[in-house]
Amino acid sequence: MTFVVTDNCIKCKYTDCVEVCPVDCFYEGPNFLVIHPDECIDCALCEPECPAQAIFSEDEVPAGQEAFIELNSELANIWPNITEKKDALPDAAEWDGKPNKLPQLER
Repeated sequence: MTFVVTDNCIKCKYTDCVEVCPVDCFYEGPNFLVIHPDECIDCALCEPECPAQAIFSEDEVPAGQEAFIELNSELANIWPNITEKKDALPDAAEWDGKPNKLPQLER
């Protein structure tokens, strides 16, 4: 089992989760983070650290967001690894909680 970053991370990209990950399985895109499913050890440390509440266990991904399971896997194979906390995106607070942000995802 793995953890999955979902829709609400898009255009927020808080990195509190990265700081607590013991295996450095987060990968960073321009406005979104993903978890590499083959590296995640299912420790659950990242989930409560996400201010946007965008991280879920694979078997608890909200209905309608199942596509993020494959998206995390796909993008983790092409984006660079991130191991240290960074500032959130400048307008993160404005985007936090807005639904259906997938069209805003920058690759």
